[in-house]
Amino acid sequence: MVLVLTLVAVIMGGILAFVNHLTEGPIAEQKEKALADGIKAVMACNDLKVAKTDEVKQNDAKGKEMTFTIYQIQDAQGKDLGAAVESTTMGFGGDLKVLVGFDPEGKILGYTLLEHAETPGLGAKADKWFQKDQKGDIIGKDPKEPLTVSKDGGQVDAITASTITSRAFLLAINNAYNAYKTTPVDGETGATKQE
Repeated sequence: MVLVLTLVAVIMGGILAFVNHLTEGPIAEQKEKALADGIKAVMACNDLKVAKTDEVKQNDAKGKEMTFTIYQIQDAQGKDLGAAVESTTMGFGGDLKVLVGFDPEGKILGYTLLEHAETPGLGAKADKWFQKDQKGDIIGKDPKEPLTVSKDGGQVDAITASTITSRAFLLAINNAYNAYKTTPVDGETGATKQE
């Protein structure tokens, strides 16, 4: 009996490992496509290229080290368009991963949620709530002064019944901005290219 159960467990483990191996490639391709589409969406431009990718590590207010991925973006002629920054914070239901586009001056061009575990119908509304012409519109704002919800004395309307998600989302935006502003811009990707 023990031998049969062990044999069944080994066979099932092998099948699971095989299926996992088969799906790794398509899952990675889907993530790459979602990222490429997300960069185009947040930069509000279809004709662009990623000139450079940086990883920046910073500590948050609580001292926890966070990693940001910064994609320096150029148009087809090589002109600096700014950057798209991946930022992750803890939302109400789990990690909230946001991709934010900034122009060279630091104004928000757009954003998209890459991953979240927020409550459907409440916190999941963050994908639309803060977009242009919506109730919590942050597009075009300059987060030099950190963006906060109006409940905390800030200038952004929180998602109704989802203040925790709204705070987490704005923290992700503020952290992304801080990472973007600390990234050195070299002569090849900078707006003021030197000859």
